[in-house]
Amino acid sequence: MGGRRREALVCGGAAGLAAGGYALAAGLRGQWPAGARAVAVPYHAHLWDLLHGQAAGDLLVNWNSGYGVPFLADFFAYLMNPFSWPTALLPRDQGPLAVFLVTLATIGLGTALMARLLGRLHPGPHRLRALAAVGYGLCAWVLDVGGAAPMWLWGLVSLPLLGLAADWCLRERHWVAGSLCVALAWAGNLYTAALATLAAGLLFAVRLFAAPRPPRLRVRATGRAVTMAVTGVLLASPVLFVAVRAARRAQPESPVEPLGPSGLGGHLARLLPAAHGGQQLPDAAIGVLGLLVVCGLPFNRRVRPRERALWCAALALVAVGFLWTPTVLVWHGLAIPAGGPYRVAFVLSGLLVLAGWVSLAHRPDLLTLLGGAAAVAVIAALAASRHAVRPATWVLLAVGGAVLSAALWVLDRRHPDRRANTLATWVIGGAVLGNAVWSGYAALGAAPADGVSPVAVRAGHAALRAAADWPRGRSDPGPHAFTPNDPLLLNGQGGGYFSSYLPTVAALLLHDLGAGWTAGGRQTASVTDPVGQALFGVRTHLDGGPPPLGPVPVPVPAPVPVRSAAPPLVTVLPPGARPDTSSVWSRQESLLGSQVYDAPLPVPAGGPAPTLHGTSGWSVPGGPEGTVFTAACTPGGTAFFHGLWYRGTVSGLGTGFRSDGDQPTTAVPIQRLGTVPADGVVRVTLRSDVVSQVPARPIGCLRAGALEAAVARLTATGATRVEAGGHTLTATLPAGSTGTALLSVPATEGWTCAVDGGRRTAPTPVLGMIGVPLGGGASRVACAFRPPGLTEGLTVASAAAGVLVLVAAFARLSRRPAGAPRRERRRAARAPGT
Repeated sequence: MGGRRREALVCGGAAGLAAGGYALAAGLRGQWPAGARAVAVPYHAHLWDLLHGQAAGDLLVNWNSGYGVPFLADFFAYLMNPFSWPTALLPRDQGPLAVFLVTLATIGLGTALMARLLGRLHPGPHRLRALAAVGYGLCAWVLDVGGAAPMWLWGLVSLPLLGLAADWCLRERHWVAGSLCVALAWAGNLYTAALATLAAGLLFAVRLFAAPRPPRLRVRATGRAVTMAVTGVLLASPVLFVAVRAARRAQPESPVEPLGPSGLGGHLARLLPAAHGGQQLPDAAIGVLGLLVVCGLPFNRRVRPRERALWCAALALVAVGFLWTPTVLVWHGLAIPAGGPYRVAFVLSGLLVLAGWVSLAHRPDLLTLLGGAAAVAVIAALAASRHAVRPATWVLLAVGGAVLSAALWVLDRRHPDRRANTLATWVIGGAVLGNAVWSGYAALGAAPADGVSPVAVRAGHAALRAAADWPRGRSDPGPHAFTPNDPLLLNGQGGGYFSSYLPTVAALLLHDLGAGWTAGGRQTASVTDPVGQALFGVRTHLDGGPPPLGPVPVPVPAPVPVRSAAPPLVTVLPPGARPDTSSVWSRQESLLGSQVYDAPLPVPAGGPAPTLHGTSGWSVPGGPEGTVFTAACTPGGTAFFHGLWYRGTVSGLGTGFRSDGDQPTTAVPIQRLGTVPADGVVRVTLRSDVVSQVPARPIGCLRAGALEAAVARLTATGATRVEAGGHTLTATLPAGSTGTALLSVPATEGWTCAVDGGRRTAPTPVLGMIGVPLGGGASRVACAFRPPGLTEGLTVASAAAGVLVLVAAFARLSRRPAGAPRRERRRAARAPGT
């Protein structure tokens, strides 16, 4: 069998075992890690709409979410896994299946590349190499975290890909190909690529000094590695520049508490198979085989002492880096993620597999196996009391460890009967696959069910599609019944969005207009009150399902479409209008251009006395006895309550609900109380869990008929025609319009507007919306968006690509003089008479 064919079988076999094992575990459990439906499925649904021409926006602007936000940085972050793009060939309503296939393909590719890298690290038995790679492809990080997030899962590919590029540097080959590999890793996902680069650099250093090399060769290899990495990163400049600029203007993450003490036993427990749950710690388990051989590495006398020492030092350095908050910050780009403080644990798993293969490739003897088993026993003893260690862990350690140790001992002795060696290899393969499936089954069982009904999702999508009126108006999926990204999932135009790059101006605009948010503003919700919906031109919204931003404990019924009158997306504010920011009600009125609310200062009327802190709001005492507020409003109007950060229960006008605000993480939206009675007195009772804050004017009463009159005026003076492109918005106004054209779109950086075909300039924000001064009179406004950083990124990438082409051409020309005489000799040999 040829070497290339054998290598293809080894890598393909490793990929098939890993992907098949994950699929088998998920099939037996009937689900995969929680979070896939919340983020990955909606983003892939939007990708489907983009590729099929059914999305309102394009790669630059997402008209579906946040009432119009930049999208290119989100595309780079969530959809640059190349396996995501072919999912558009599946039906749109097969989003979960599409994400699952992306996960399987990424696991398979990452495992295949690791199998290849192991072969370049050290020659060894091909079947064992494939099985060792499976421990990487199905490490605990994949089962617990990565499987739900195709964007992070690309890191599983990046680490061995960069390791292969480092191998080429050591062999002084394929500089151009290595640069392209670096670019592929960084373009696929910046976050995981940056950390995989650190790990690959550590691997390069270990290999550089593990074998004796002249200093001159070490300098040359290091120079190739540095220039290769820099060129590859520069090739990915469009991704890098756009993402960095977007991150600077993104809503900050919620504050994360420093890592608390977890103890040595807690971290060691995460090296054991089928250990999950409890405190969040790095999931680094690579299976019983990988754990046994890496623990035996210090005892393997067949590995050179210097190589053993370097590998042990490298593993200790990375492991200790996950114990100390400053080094954890380094591993996570100087910001501990709120969603999971160990998103880069796969780098430790990869290094464990590589170090374990060094020992396994050198045929561990009896002393090595006994030393490894003893080390595993010590780890298990130290971690025995931890909550993460389950009964399955002990079964896998006891049975799997004994079987694997015996099989490895047989292989080391090289039994004269080849059938014994073959049987031992098959036993190891069965043990590895069984360990992976069992660990996957246990990990997937810890994921809660999402409760999302596919039938209800299809019904919601169909309802919004039937009511589509874009760009004359918006069809808003809110309140969000399925995921934080319902506008993407259902292809509507809403305010709900969850993104790491959600612009601060968009989050604050919705927050200031009473929409509410969670995750410190990185997850917004649609406006649900009638004035807010009118401000954003919402003509249809879906009603039904659980409260906005709330959990989904049970399957959700199909929402019902509700229609309402709304002005066009582009309205005109009269000259001299001055925004009032004293309350949520005044902000809405400022953008509406009309006074429609009664928003009196409430009066304490019973229960524990609250304290007023000027314009910053009231402090409401906690306890079972409620604090009563009264407010005087126009009879017949509709009363609303905006608690903002309030935590407790609210009751009034026959309505009662719970408010779960938590400053600054969770802001609650405006809630409807009921119709103002004939005496005009609105009485509200607040029962706070603890001392809680409410705004100074938490009660607003929408006067009967006031909103309808305001909408009629805005429709008469607003745009007569609105046209929306992928990243453009053009409005035709009544001739001679003066004042400020107000686009119901967040005023994010990158927008430029022109009036009547004039020079394009940056808009003038009005309380966070795009405002365009019309001067002495105008009839047309045209706005376009270009992501900040894209031009610079394309320029740098073009220069890097030019350098790459020159290097490739120079390398080809430098080989030609030596090759020409050989070709001439071949021709002479084939000539007649020779």
